[in-house]
Amino acid sequence: MPLGLMIFVFDVVLIVHTAKTGRFWPWAYLIFFLPGIGGVAYVVAELAPDWLGSYKGRQARQKVAATLNPMGRYRQLRDELFVVDTIANRAALAEECLSLGKFDEALAQYELILGKPMGDEPSFMLGKARAEFAMGKAEAAVASLEELKRRWPDYQSADGHLLYAMALERAGRDADALAEYADVGRYYPGAEPRVRQAELLQRLGRSAEACALAEDVVRTLSRAPGHVQRSQKEWLAIAQRVARAQAVH
Repeated sequence: MPLGLMIFVFDVVLIVHTAKTGRFWPWAYLIFFLPGIGGVAYVVAELAPDWLGSYKGRQARQKVAATLNPMGRYRQLRDELFVVDTIANRAALAEECLSLGKFDEALAQYELILGKPMGDEPSFMLGKARAEFAMGKAEAAVASLEELKRRWPDYQSADGHLLYAMALERAGRDADALAEYADVGRYYPGAEPRVRQAELLQRLGRSAEACALAEDVVRTLSRAPGHVQRSQKEWLAIAQRVARAQAVH
């Protein structure tokens, strides 16, 4: 059988399968417009995870689906919210908006959630601050995070603490930002806070302090396991750059 005919039959079978299993949109269109490639993607993203039933299989499915149809989950979540307006559905949509760069919509969703009787939760206030920071509203993000600390003093979030330090820096409160970078850097699972602290010290002309901190980060990461070094590659490169800048002078 000619290869072209084999691909055609393969795609037709898969398109029929998408219709029978409720996956017609967007997969049937992708299979039709991307002969062979679309079909393989469908098998990898939809069928293989079902066959294997593994966590990695589900991850592969989500990754391929997001690559081929990045707005698919957004539309799905928006439709679900239209049908059933719950805090969980609205929060899922807000999180997806953040990942897609729809920061204004994410902010609007979090504000609506926080205004609901059962939506008064610190995680939603943190989401609001994330959206504000991403929109360039650093002072608003600082205000939201300080309100979070006031209302929920026992709430702990390393990412939220780092965001607070970054928002302080963006708002021009450098001394406060340095203190918060140092504080979160003591327990944050990664080098980012300390590297950001070193960069800020360098920007403020405190080059010797910046270099010492950057060199410490480089030493620490150079002794770390390979997978840690790979995950921290970006921050290691920045730390090395800060350290070299002082050496040049």
